[in-house]
Amino acid sequence: MAGSLRICLIAEGFTEDLVSCVSSITDHTNTPISVYANGKSNWLSDSLFQSDQVSITQEKNPLGWGNVINYFLNTFTDDYLIIMDPSTKFTADPIPLTLSALASGYQGVGWKGGLVNLEDEWRTTSDKGAGEVDVLFSYYFAMDRKFAISAGGANPSAKYYRNADLELSLAIRSVGGKLMQLDLPLEQGRHHGYHDVDPDYRDKNSRKNYQRILDRFRGKNEILSPRR
Repeated sequence: MAGSLRICLIAEGFTEDLVSCVSSITDHTNTPISVYANGKSNWLSDSLFQSDQVSITQEKNPLGWGNVINYFLNTFTDDYLIIMDPSTKFTADPIPLTLSALASGYQGVGWKGGLVNLEDEWRTTSDKGAGEVDVLFSYYFAMDRKFAISAGGANPSAKYYRNADLELSLAIRSVGGKLMQLDLPLEQGRHHGYHDVDPDYRDKNSRKNYQRILDRFRGKNEILSPRR
């Protein structure tokens, strides 16, 4: 039997994309949506979404990506959470396929992901398409909430999303979780969180996040999914 599910979004500017993303979700599913407005400069009008399906949390002081993810994990009581980027949009309803995969024994299900490349000592990943994977990206990343907490949740040191979602993926796998990449009815517009942030900030924090992956997990090939 499928469990309860919630979609979680982080608002950090680019409100037009956020509204378009939420609209695409509400057009196809009645799954509850929680938006975290990260910092006073990103606060949203209470009337932005004319739907009881959407709730907004407004926080004055911005948190890093890892701490916002942990807020979602520890605040809500739903069985499953979908961490989703506002650049991603529904083109149909991906929820039934997502819940089916979660209920079949996977602790994480996503739209984009890949396998760690052993040939270059874990320095890159490759997208192998649908199937069991080592990592999932937070464009659309559904997870068993309690299992993710048992894995330690997201790393609170992660200020920026890039590679922090990979670290969370590997943490889930390191305690026995399995991850599945699916072909889902989703599309992505311009990913402002990557393309339209300060490149020095982006690159510095991306490197920091990936270095933590290498420090924590490199060489622990037993936690990885079967090669394909």
